[in-house]
Parts: sequence; structure tokens; C-alpha cells
Amino acid sequence: MSPDLPGAGLGALVGAIGGVGLWLVVWRLAARRPRLDDRLAPYLRPPVRTSGLLRVPAVHTPFPTVERLLAPVMADAVRLVERIGSPTADLQARLARAGRGTTVEQLRAEQVVAGALGTAAGLGVALALATGRGMHPVAGVVVVLTGTLTGLVSSDQLLSHQVRTREERMLAELPTVAELLALAVGAGEGALGALERVARTTRGELAGELGRVVADTRAGTPLSVALERLADRTGVVALSRFAEAIAVAVERGTPLAEVLRAQAEDVREASRRALMESGGRKEVAMMVPVVFLILPVTVVFAVFPGLAALRLDL
Repeated sequence: MSPDLPGAGLGALVGAIGGVGLWLVVWRLAARRPRLDDRLAPYLRPPVRTSGLLRVPAVHTPFPTVERLLAPVMADAVRLVERIGSPTADLQARLARAGRGTTVEQLRAEQVVAGALGTAAGLGVALALATGRGMHPVAGVVVVLTGTLTGLVSSDQLLSHQVRTREERMLAELPTVAELLALAVGAGEGALGALERVARTTRGELAGELGRVVADTRAGTPLSVALERLADRTGVVALSRFAEAIAVAVERGTPLAEVLRAQAEDVREASRRALMESGGRKEVAMMVPVVFLILPVTVVFAVFPGLAALRLDL
């Protein structure tokens, strides 16, 4: 008698996944042998004077024991994601542009968790398909790998979406902030005083960045350097021109209020152009359903009565 194909496929899939998991466990245990640097580090590291009883390890979950047990595995997974993922410098720049207070290591850990969830989802889908229809083991492995890659990519795409959303908000806030700065300067405030007043009285992403500029200036950084850091940190072209215009006006003594009003008008004009371009693209996209869906149906309704009449005459 021939064996049950769905059961055989499910058994082969489970066996393949179990074999791969056992091989990964053996490989990682063999790779976790202590290196010479790790063995010499306790003897070369400067002694810590604080008592070990007073040092409390950092705990990030409600289950500290499980967290300590899984910490080595998480560290290995983070290093693997770091090798196959985006560069660290690129992630640092994108985290700064997104305004997130997390570090690169925390983002890598989030990617590992997302990849684990994607792997679990892919495994569930593969087992369900193998049980219901019978699936080839290779197809099941492809489904699991697809879930893993989807989890890893989703975290990166979420960060990119946060960067775009924050940049759009800052670009929308820039004309209003520039007008407020121009009013403050026209009322007699200096450049730093106007920045501090606007950062204190407004709310938003750009107000927070201006607050950082004021804080850097109060700490001893020149205003031009703080504005350059703002331009490098945000990555918005219009905001970079805005910061450069303020820095040049402060250094050369040009009328700052006129410069700010001109910058606000330039940003509004750029927003209008972007809106018109977006409307033009959407107008072209709206022609697709008209040409390929509505127009053929209209032609059919117009021609069908004539064809039916000709057929009746024949």
C-alpha cells in the first residue's frame, strides 16, 4: 500500500526542520569555545571596587532569569543580523533622523525578535499547509525562510517609514517656525533668543530640534556649529538651507528677519510644487481604471445591442 502523502510530507518537513535545528545547536556550541582574549580579560581588566552585592544587572523584561539564560543566544543573533543587515553608521543616521532614543544595539535586538516572530509564523503556515494539502519539504523551508526575511525587513522598513513621516512633519512645520522666528527677530530678539522663544512656545518635531540647538549653544557650542549639526542630523534639504541661511546671516550681520521670511516663502513654494507634481502623478494613475475598466465596459454596452440586432436579422 502506498503511504499517506500528507502525513509523509509533514513528517519529512518536521524531520528536516529538526535536523537543521540540531545542526545549528551543535554548530553554535562548537563556536562558543572561549577565545584567548576572553580567558585573559579577567586578569588584564582593571579591578572594580564596587561590591558585587551592590551591582544589579540591567533587566529589561519581567522574567530576569529567562532573560539571563537567553542573553548569549540573543547576542549571537544580534551579531548575525549585524553582519547581514544594514551598516551600523547608516542605522545611527536613520535613528537620529527618526528622532528615536534607542541605540543601534536595541534596534538590532528588535530585528532579532521580529525575525523570530516571522520564523514562527512561517513555520505555522508551513505546518498548516503540509497537514491540509501535503507540501514538499523544500517548499516548507522556503516558506519558513520567507517568514524570517519578512520579519527582518519589516523592522527596517518601519524605521524608514518613521524617518519619512518625521521629515514630512518637519517640512510642514518649517514655514510657520520661520515666520515666528522672523516676528521674534523683528521685535528685537537676537538669533539665539528667537530660537529659544520659538522652541519654548511651540510644539512639534522641529521645535524639539530647535531646543537641541539652544541647549548645545548654552553648553558652549557656537550657534553656527549647532545649526550645522541640526542640518546634518535631520537630513531635510529645506531645513539644511534654512540652518545655513541663519548661520550666514548671524556671521555676516545681514538682516535676519528678511532672510527668514524668504526661507519661509521658498519652503511654501516648494510645497506647492510638490503638491502639483503629486496631483499630476495621481491624475495619470486615475487614467488606468478609466482606460482598462470603465471604457471597455462602455464599449461593450454600446456595441452589444447592435450585434444582437444583426444576429436576429440573420
